[in-house]
Amino acid sequence: MSASNSSPLLIVEDDLALQKQIKWSLDRFDSVTASDRESALVQVRRHQPAVVTMDLGLPPDPDSTSEGFALLQQLLEIDPNVKVIVLTGQNDQANALRAVALGAYDFFAKPFEPELLGLTIDRAYRLAELQGENRRLQALQQPDALSGLVTRDPEMLKVCRLIDRVASSDVTVLLLGESGTGKEVLAQGLHQASKRQGRFVAINCAAIPETLLESELFGYERGAFTGANKTTPGKIETAHGGTLMLDEIGDLPQSLQAKLLRFLQERKIERLGGRQEIAVDVRVVCATHQDLKALIAEGRFREDLYYRLAEITVDIPPLRQRQGDAVLLAHAFLRRFSQEQRRGQLAFTDDALRAIEQHAWSGNVRQLQNAVKRAVIMADGGRITATDLGLGAPKDDDGDDTLDLRRVREAAERKAVIAALGRSNGNIVRASELLGVSRPTLYDLMNRLGLKQQISS
Repeated sequence: MSASNSSPLLIVEDDLALQKQIKWSLDRFDSVTASDRESALVQVRRHQPAVVTMDLGLPPDPDSTSEGFALLQQLLEIDPNVKVIVLTGQNDQANALRAVALGAYDFFAKPFEPELLGLTIDRAYRLAELQGENRRLQALQQPDALSGLVTRDPEMLKVCRLIDRVASSDVTVLLLGESGTGKEVLAQGLHQASKRQGRFVAINCAAIPETLLESELFGYERGAFTGANKTTPGKIETAHGGTLMLDEIGDLPQSLQAKLLRFLQERKIERLGGRQEIAVDVRVVCATHQDLKALIAEGRFREDLYYRLAEITVDIPPLRQRQGDAVLLAHAFLRRFSQEQRRGQLAFTDDALRAIEQHAWSGNVRQLQNAVKRAVIMADGGRITATDLGLGAPKDDDGDDTLDLRRVREAAERKAVIAALGRSNGNIVRASELLGVSRPTLYDLMNRLGLKQQISS
């Protein structure tokens, strides 16, 4: 195997003579073997192979393909990127094609040419390497359209990539999240990535009285009501060619829900007092902190409107669940507000940073932003403390020792070993298979973690 391929090739074959022959013919690859589904899964957990060759006929019924297809599905569930090369009988093309349809990388009919199989394995390794590098780079890269969003949290980056993927389509997007999580920032990023030439127009359905909201959305003709001195386009019409954001859509009055549904179906509006239908090309993005399904159950929100709005649903995690984002955002806000207020080079004290990490931030990013802005204005010296931020003193037991990688790793190992021993009822062999390590390695771990006396083997 080439030096770039760090994982061994897994060969799954129940005929031990043929298994040895395959391994010998592919001796330039580091390889491990398995003869049935269970032993194959053990090898996968232990070695995490990038490439697998497997026969579909496996014990306990080698004349059937049921075990082989079950193993194929399990392999792809464990690692969707694994490259499985299926070895089939000479007249078994139907099963080979079914395997490829399920996600197998390729298939070979027995007897096979070792040179051709070797070339296919080489290509599979190369593709796995390229895809792995691509995934690594994508995980580090934030979409350009959302470059203004400050985050390193993996879940938040997934949200950004989802927004980037759907931006070029015209599907209606529903943004769900607590108040202050950044729903409007994401909606603006969606608009920018869509390349639409029109404006981004936002309206808060909860901030406008019900009597005025209809005219705000749909516009009105001159003389439609007292005080309507001129014809005025509504927000929907103003957003023609662009994006309309309906914030707090859960507060949309029921009297307007039917009218909005009709617009979404027909893409035409009528101004108040008007009789002419006006075609509007607009991308609709909605946002709410409410549980719309609960509102539907209570009869306060139309179910048919919900399914029109929720073609793509994006769940935005609250700030307290975003790993490291609170401190990252706090530093960004500090730089911005220090410049705006001409306060020079302000910095957080250690206790302020720990307090930011520990705080629940029920108001999310908006609350954090306001806290930092207030602290910049009110701080006496060049250092901002937890008190300046309006936060209590940080807890001592949640301090910098949580960043000690040795302790973090030890805690994670302890949790995993205890869980595996519990799931296997103290059986060392089974526990080592679940953990993907050898029995001696598990014994060493138990000794190091002081678990050997607690669990019987």
